[in-house]
Amino acid sequence: MHRRDFLKSATAAATVAAGPFVRGEDKAGSRNPIIGKGEYQYQCFHDWAKPPESVHWFETHGVAVDKDGFIYIKHRAGGQKPRSPAEAQDTIVVYDSSGKFVRSFGKAYHGGGHGIDVREEDGQEYLYLSCMMPVNLVVKTDLKGEVVWIKEAPSEAHVYDKPGTPFAPTNVAFAPDGGFYVGDGYGSNYIHQYDKNAMWVRTFGGTGADPGKFRTPHGLWLDNRPGRETELVVADRANARLQYLTLEGKPLSIDKDVSFPAHFDIRGDILLVPDLHARVTLFDKNNDVLVHLGYDPAWTKEVLDGFKVRGDPSRWPAGKFIHPHDACFDKDGNIFVAEWVSTGRVSFLKRVG
Repeated sequence: MHRRDFLKSATAAATVAAGPFVRGEDKAGSRNPIIGKGEYQYQCFHDWAKPPESVHWFETHGVAVDKDGFIYIKHRAGGQKPRSPAEAQDTIVVYDSSGKFVRSFGKAYHGGGHGIDVREEDGQEYLYLSCMMPVNLVVKTDLKGEVVWIKEAPSEAHVYDKPGTPFAPTNVAFAPDGGFYVGDGYGSNYIHQYDKNAMWVRTFGGTGADPGKFRTPHGLWLDNRPGRETELVVADRANARLQYLTLEGKPLSIDKDVSFPAHFDIRGDILLVPDLHARVTLFDKNNDVLVHLGYDPAWTKEVLDGFKVRGDPSRWPAGKFIHPHDACFDKDGNIFVAEWVSTGRVSFLKRVG
């Protein structure tokens, strides 16, 4: 798809669709289970967000919350190129804090809906969208999907000069000076830094297991928690580690107390890490584990046995996760979890601890 056609399609697709909302209960219809421990306990409401009639969840990939408490869910929408524009589905669905459907948009990203994060700039909030397969773009939009700019693979980096070198961005992190970082998590394992004007600054990383190299830099975040030096943290997923780097991309440290980390959020001094291996982890400011939410070694083994569980909701016990792909806090410390499962699933974890 050409850039001009994409821009026209993305703007036209920022439309509102109507549909019902049903708050999810657990499979048995019994009281929703409480997971966690101590002050980090949460009541689980699985299948919290039902899509409108015009949308069928397919691999819910991203979740973000804006300052007014609206929740943005991003999914892949069918997983393949539609045969006609009329078959394309909105990839972003928005709910208010009570769970009421608000709007949907993003038909242009059908099949490639991935990362989504919200940033406030000069009093206005924007979405930063990472899209891959088939479009492979980073897109900045307003909260209703109107496109501000589009970024493709940065030619300035010269790491994609060889024909066939893949670029497939998975998530974005925000720099303290107004710039941002793009993780080429499903492409060539680079991270690209841009300034506040969305101009390319530098590229670092590449494939490998040495410090400063990555195997699927799937998620990334600015770790500016109180009492810590501000650094970039990367969910170096296939290397099963968190990597810390300077804001210029120089490697600093590695944390291996993860299994298959996907992305991040921060609230106060707590780092939230959704982990595709069936758990959501909370770390304190020293990156010591506070709790692995939903974690059960036997269940994790079952989930990873050929990945058959992800396609069979009848095998999903309440209070357990299958493949958490993204998660974020709301202003009250509750957590939303989006999972990489073929039917899509969004869980609401209400804080009770």
